Amino acid sequence: MAVVLDTAQLPVVDRVEAVHATMAYASAPCHVIHEDPSGDVYARMAVWDLGEVSVFTTEASGIRLLRTARQTRQDVTPVVALSVQERADGRQEQGGHRALVPPGGLMGMDLSAPYDFSWSGDGAAGCLHIPIDRLALPVDVIRRALGNLPASPLYPLVTRHVVDVVGRADRLGADPAAPVLGAASVELARALLTSAAYASARHAHVDGVGTLLTLVRAYVRQHLADPDLRPATIAMAHNVSLRHLYKVCAQADFSLEQWIIGERLKGAGEELLRPQSRNLTIAVVARRWGFSDPTHFARRFRAAYGLTPGQWRRMHADLPR
Repeated sequence: MAVVLDTAQLPVVDRVEAVHATMAYASAPCHVIHEDPSGDVYARMAVWDLGEVSVFTTEASGIRLLRTARQTRQDVTPVVALSVQERADGRQEQGGHRALVPPGGLMGMDLSAPYDFSWSGDGAAGCLHIPIDRLALPVDVIRRALGNLPASPLYPLVTRHVVDVVGRADRLGADPAAPVLGAASVELARALLTSAAYASARHAHVDGVGTLLTLVRAYVRQHLADPDLRPATIAMAHNVSLRHLYKVCAQADFSLEQWIIGERLKGAGEELLRPQSRNLTIAVVARRWGFSDPTHFARRFRAAYGLTPGQWRRMHADLPR
């Protein structure tokens, strides 16, 4: 088990500070307020990696996690947590939304934004941490969805998925397919958030900008390897004019071409590091990710990562796996 803290191994006087430091490391910087700081404070936290997704579990005495607006200015990777309460009722407040989450209930939290979460007495929860940039959804859509998860028909399915992954994290984190499971979890989270954002009647008037960009991002991810993927074909696939597509992207301050290139470079970079791809030439990997010209690919890759594709592969080959 990837235990990062077990206060049973610490003197009582050190436990409060240890919980605070570990929470900042494993989740997000926040104020950690114990229900009875002079009493029997305890906590056990563990983290496992599933590629770009991580599993984080907490068992603790009564606790409150308060993230302020000031703390959001600290440099942390924007992350969405999908968490299932295991013991005790969780009390959540974020973005004007309040919820009481009973054991077995799923909640969502934007860990980069202010929030207030607590439970009383002996409690436990397990969650998936998903980088927001992997969700490929507008931030306003994500935040709208997080307060409306139970309204989605996907809510029970995703709840079971989180429960199963958390419950088997020890074995799953050690499995060679862990990154694939992480990628599948991202897709499930994206589906839940998209569904929840537009499930409520008060959002039935779904704005065209958010909807179109959500569909475009999903389409692009499915067609990254197609060298003919370009704005004109994307517009055609969604029955809109190229001019309208560019207008929507401009309203969202979203550069479609640069995002496509960035996603392709990221995919190629990951491909170069896979053991099963070590015998593939860089030109083949480039073509797999939609770059028909290896020289253009190498130039773009170096501009993004500061290394040539060959240097990237060799550098990571020398690192312990």
